[in-house]
Amino acid sequence: MKQDTLNKVAGGSFLTTSINESTIFSREDFTDEHKEIEAMVKGFCKEEVAPVKDQLEKKNKELTFSLIKKVGELGLMGVEVPEEYGGMDLDKITGAIVAESSSYSECSSFVVSWSTNSGIGSLPIVWFGTSAQKEKYLPRLIDGTSIGAYGLTEPSAGSDALSGTTTAKLSDDGKHYILNGEKVFITNGGWADVFTVFAKVDGEKFTAFIVERDTPGFTQGPEYDKMGMRGSSTTPLIFQDAKVPVENLLYEIGKGHHIAFNVLNMGRFKMAASLLGGLKLTTSASIEYIMERRQFGKPIAQFDTTMGKVADMVIGTFSADCMTYRTVGMIQDAVDGLDKSDPNYYIMMGEAMEKYAIETSMAKVYCSEMNGRVIDSGLQMMGGYGFIEEYDMARLYRDCRIDRIWEGTNEINRQIITGYIMKKSLMEELPIQQAIRDIEKFMSNGMLEDDNDTLLSESNVVETSKRLALFLLNEGLCEFGQDLKHQQQIADILANIFMDIYVAESTILRAKKMLSISSKDSCIEYIAKIFVAEMSQRMILDAEKALKAIYNGDLSPIIHEQLNSFRERMYLPTNTLGLKTKIAEYAYLKNGYPY
Repeated sequence: MKQDTLNKVAGGSFLTTSINESTIFSREDFTDEHKEIEAMVKGFCKEEVAPVKDQLEKKNKELTFSLIKKVGELGLMGVEVPEEYGGMDLDKITGAIVAESSSYSECSSFVVSWSTNSGIGSLPIVWFGTSAQKEKYLPRLIDGTSIGAYGLTEPSAGSDALSGTTTAKLSDDGKHYILNGEKVFITNGGWADVFTVFAKVDGEKFTAFIVERDTPGFTQGPEYDKMGMRGSSTTPLIFQDAKVPVENLLYEIGKGHHIAFNVLNMGRFKMAASLLGGLKLTTSASIEYIMERRQFGKPIAQFDTTMGKVADMVIGTFSADCMTYRTVGMIQDAVDGLDKSDPNYYIMMGEAMEKYAIETSMAKVYCSEMNGRVIDSGLQMMGGYGFIEEYDMARLYRDCRIDRIWEGTNEINRQIITGYIMKKSLMEELPIQQAIRDIEKFMSNGMLEDDNDTLLSESNVVETSKRLALFLLNEGLCEFGQDLKHQQQIADILANIFMDIYVAESTILRAKKMLSISSKDSCIEYIAKIFVAEMSQRMILDAEKALKAIYNGDLSPIIHEQLNSFRERMYLPTNTLGLKTKIAEYAYLKNGYPY
């Protein structure tokens, strides 16, 4: 990692600063160790899991457990766990690589069982557990002997998790906490031995506990009959005077929200990485199918509409890759600056990760929605065959729908994106107010100049789009103040605009990095050009919609003039359809997703 540059990048700073390709992390920066682990995980998934995916899909507990044990034996359950507890103690980048590579199992249900155990099932104990708790639970979770789960959601407390009503009361003898309540939609619920469960001590203080399966008064409800992820276990958890030993209190009374939020921040970028692997597989599988499927005397891959769909799949996957690893790289660099010997290391790590809550939320939203679009396109190109359960695409279609719901719904994550940027602006954690004051000056000139930059026009559009986003944010704050956060439809539009900027910039920067390595690969340039051109058109429409909402449809001549000024500067004469044909042809040449 580039300590001298990356550690200066603050969460949300993409709106106020311009950086170059040398300061972002991408898969081109993988070390040899990263590549070796990537190959190992892909190999295991292809050889051990993919061949039995149909059996796993039938909720085969014994087979799932045996494969989880194999994952543990390979060390992949404890990638980020200290070695003293059986882990590998590797970096966040490796964690993301493992998450991405796990998708090559071609079985989303198994991946979610695996990732739940190694993520939310184990990491709360890694980060917040006492030495005794770590010694007792982590070795068996890491080697796959036990399976972990995470009990947060309740029947009346989903997105608003802190409003849960599960209670914990200290017993009269002071030896147990007595838990009463119910958790729902718990992944690994029917299979897990160890649960991180949240309850309110004395009905008020939101607190986490480690609960074992055989705890008196604790039962697991029946398996849900789910639309997708059918091969994984999902149940309610029921607590009826459940007696949890006091030594199983996790962290501190009343600080359960620290655990919950840190786990969510971690889960979001890990989920983005996992979805990235799925995007690549779906794109490649779709290309393989359309090159073999013939209609009207030729492969359907040769039809112009099909080529457009393929190009969109490649562009979407590439852009998701760019923004995901850019985000992971920033998190890694922030964590690298911490002292591992500090007893509060994991607390500080959580705080470091929380600084990138904007970016992790964007990664989760973008990758989950892109995955849905890519799978939908893949199914459409397969026609009736895509609708038949015999083929993977039908399962993928069912499985992917949950991605926009768990780890915080995409609606909640959009509110997080805009809310955090508002906070950083109002608290002056970022120079947003100064950037807003400089918009007029920028619009008067502010053009980048570099004769050697093949993506100069696109870079200028991205820089202009940042000012448009800040202009909209300022107009919203001037009209509504802090109540802007309650204007959720406007906040959603702002979140989409912020996300478009981040993804576009990430795509350009990685494209420039790749072109500096191999200038002959013009397809990379085409991807960046198309993404920015379509982004700019989309953003102008979103901006106009937001302004009409802010001013109740009554836009002043000055606002019209300012919007037109942005529109003129963000116009790109890109032949997107022509370039999409070239991207599709390149993907065909490579027999799948090319990057």
